[in-house]
Amino acid sequence: MLKIIFEVLRLSGKYRSGINLAFAISFVKSVLMKVPVIMSVILLENIYNKSLNTRLCINMALILLSALIIQYIAQNAADRLQSGTGYKICADYRLRLGEHLRRLPMGYFTEGNIGKISSVLSTDIVFIEENSMIVIADLMSYLFAAFIMIIFMFFFNVEVGITTLFASVIIYIFGLKMKNAAVNDSKLRQDQSEKLTDAVLEFVSGISIIKSYNILGESSEKLRENFKESCKKSIDFEENFSSYSRNLVLLYAGATAAVFLIASRVYILGYISIVSYIGILLFTFDLFAPIRMFFQQVLRLTVMEACLNRMKEVLEEPELEDGGSLKFEADSDNEIEFKDVYFAYNKTEVLHGITFDIKKNTMTALVGPSGSGKSTIAALIARFWDIQSGQILVKGRNIKEVSLADLMDNISMVFQRVYLFRDTIYANIAMGRPDAGKEEVIEAAKRARCYDFIMELENGFDTVIEEGGASLSGGERQRISIARCILKNTPIIILDEATASVDADNESLIQEAISELCRGRTLIVIAHRLKTIKDADNILVIADGRIAEQGSHKELMEQEGIYNRFVKLRQNDKGWERQYIASKELKSVQNELL
Repeated sequence: MLKIIFEVLRLSGKYRSGINLAFAISFVKSVLMKVPVIMSVILLENIYNKSLNTRLCINMALILLSALIIQYIAQNAADRLQSGTGYKICADYRLRLGEHLRRLPMGYFTEGNIGKISSVLSTDIVFIEENSMIVIADLMSYLFAAFIMIIFMFFFNVEVGITTLFASVIIYIFGLKMKNAAVNDSKLRQDQSEKLTDAVLEFVSGISIIKSYNILGESSEKLRENFKESCKKSIDFEENFSSYSRNLVLLYAGATAAVFLIASRVYILGYISIVSYIGILLFTFDLFAPIRMFFQQVLRLTVMEACLNRMKEVLEEPELEDGGSLKFEADSDNEIEFKDVYFAYNKTEVLHGITFDIKKNTMTALVGPSGSGKSTIAALIARFWDIQSGQILVKGRNIKEVSLADLMDNISMVFQRVYLFRDTIYANIAMGRPDAGKEEVIEAAKRARCYDFIMELENGFDTVIEEGGASLSGGERQRISIARCILKNTPIIILDEATASVDADNESLIQEAISELCRGRTLIVIAHRLKTIKDADNILVIADGRIAEQGSHKELMEQEGIYNRFVKLRQNDKGWERQYIASKELKSVQNELL
């Protein structure tokens, strides 16, 4: 348990001096708590010696009153130091976690870790914040009190003191065993909490699909099972702790009886006076209370340890290296270059020896079936992940040799699935360039063809959007996203199926907005629609993680290759995906790739 206390002290960093001061105050408070018992012993001694007088009683009353006042002040000071420090520490760690998450590769957020992140931020840190300093304050107070009690026992008689010390050690060893068992149970409970969070997020995210296919019963069954399992883990945790707690109470009783018997023995043998014997009896009733209270905090302590471990797991996830200090070359002929790039998700390789270059102020289209690697290539340009081998160059520099901030200052991305934050429309657009003026934000909205519908809203640009942009249509969300990119004003634009999920009216407006966005810039487009890609300067046909073909629309149509066949199939109203998978030509395509 002391290990957890030291771990919290280590995490406290610059706030440690305040906690140490609180510990010193707690020690003073622990001493003052024993003043009434000490005064009782002194009073008994004076009664026994027939030396009690009015002045002594007044002095003792003043000492008790002073001890009470100082104890009150000490308690208040310790609470302010420890509780306030706990909130400050957790505030810093929230910011640190946010900064850390920002630097993690995108792969971390697609490996089932969303539930863990949500649980750490919404549950674990809150528990640490509300309990850590209070628990540590109580633990230190109890430790100090136990230490003082043992000292007093040695003061009365060495044999009684040794008995008290030995009994305390036995209780502490058993308490550690209880704590270790509780830690294991606590980890299981917190892990189940993470699974429950995952299940809730999955259920809520997919509720529209679940309702539309009338599978509410089947989908909610998984959620119910997780709730049942969480309930079972919590009950098991309490039951296991209760059995240890009962045995610990028996140990307290046995230890108290042992001290009482030894005290009686040394009194009968004449080693201590009647006053010392009565003093020992007075202390005996409260002798092991501090240790008992110490181990009653084990429940919260073990949960806190599990929370700390889960938070450390997230913080220890390796970040993308961001030590680059080079600047981009202003006169580079190639805007983007891939040189023999290999990339794998975990251990599954998805890109195999990708090599191509993109000239400045040109349009390059990435086409191919779903899962072929198009979006992965686009994400690698923005360094969402690091590649296994090869090189990716932007403006003549390896993207690992420039800072992530500089890289993203040169790239804007428009995704098929747009996410808007619960904030005003103005703030969502201004995210593209936070230092932009109001007129610049409005101009970006106009160029993105979203100014008119914004002004039709009751509060215009000050309209607060629901989380995810749920209060707007898909096309409206997309145009706000484009306005954000226009405001950012970067030389490289990546469009990932930007018009794939919108109606015809919105598509026309989005195409106009994209034209505004891409004017005089280098454009990388991921699309399936022929009219979107046929005007590209260069088309890369991606299949099975390789570049199967590349060239302009005209050049590729002159060849009897994959692109030519796909275009013809597309003209017959059959999609790329369906035909790539189902057509009889799949085998010949694969042979060509080999």
